[in-house]
Amino acid sequence: MRIDKFLKISRILKRRTLSKEACEKGKVLINGREAKPAHQIRIGDECELQFAGGSVKFRILNIKETVKKDEASSLYEII
Repeated sequence: MRIDKFLKISRILKRRTLSKEACEKGKVLINGREAKPAHQIRIGDECELQFAGGSVKFRILNIKETVKKDEASSLYEII
């Protein structure tokens, strides 16, 4: 699955366009490297999303095409 789609499905970011823009601006790192929106993620990848006030680092636990809002947090764990 693409990283921009994962960020939207996991509800880390609200819209896919926001996640695409974050990737294009270099604010998304996967395993320590900048990721483009089309970067394919795998279970176990460590991602970091940089904001103006700090950053969020998480590990991908599961990949699903669709999830309910209550189950979205089961796709990742905050490090």
